[in-house]
Amino acid sequence: MIEVSGALGEAGHVGYGGDTFNTALYLSRAGLDVAYATALGTDPLSTSLRAAWQNEGIDTNLVLYDPDRVPGLYHISVDAKGERSFTYWRSQSAARQFFAHSQADSTLAQMATADMLFLSGITLSLFDEAGQAKIVALAKAVRDHGGHVAFDPNYRPRGWASPDQARNAIGALAPYVSIALTGIDDEATLFGDGEFSAIVDRWQKAQVVVMKQGEDGAHIMANGQKSFVAAHPAKSVVDTTGAGDSFNAGFLAAYLTGSSAEEAGHQGAKLAAQVVAHKGAIIPRI
Repeated sequence: MIEVSGALGEAGHVGYGGDTFNTALYLSRAGLDVAYATALGTDPLSTSLRAAWQNEGIDTNLVLYDPDRVPGLYHISVDAKGERSFTYWRSQSAARQFFAHSQADSTLAQMATADMLFLSGITLSLFDEAGQAKIVALAKAVRDHGGHVAFDPNYRPRGWASPDQARNAIGALAPYVSIALTGIDDEATLFGDGEFSAIVDRWQKAQVVVMKQGEDGAHIMANGQKSFVAAHPAKSVVDTTGAGDSFNAGFLAAYLTGSSAEEAGHQGAKLAAQVVAHKGAIIPRI
């Protein structure tokens, strides 16, 4: 999505971001082979997005194009403590019509061979029940192929008709999730319980469960072993946009290349601390 920040009438910033994309970009920067699947328009902004992603080393062969639609857009507002809020314009985004594209099925077939598929609750919220069912089928295919499915619920109420709709969609995907990267606020809001033991029970099919708590660190359960990772000290908190997404990337990059889940948690916390010290979801290369 196109990212805009700054107050009305003042000089602002135009960038790009989005929860799963933020994770994809930081995974690419960590040296992993990453392809991103979505749909863009054929307008100048869409062309610029594709070029920027390619410059980050991201494979764009899974990106579909819709000449009748454009990218989504969001505006970031940040308070004095760096806490962010978003305003979205995405009802006409090309991504929402991904499954209506003539090349969607062939693209899904390519995605089914992935070593890891990363999804979020926002991914699910973009589509109707038929689209969500295709995502679940894709996740099952990746697991059947021997790959991982990593999932961050990233619950945003405005994206759903009701909490029940979100619970049902996430519940249908849950049996195929091998790495659950959830957050205490999402769990408490959706399920009324933020206790780690209850969260582990809800994600019982997953080999790894991470409960992110922002500045209060993260609890991790991996193959029956529990650990806790403290938040990494940040030089300053300028903008918390992308904090959880970057934690996901740092964690996955380390875990998928052989680190223990606890060490992966430290890497996730370290990257998140770097990201919150900058404006926007995508920070300059360090």
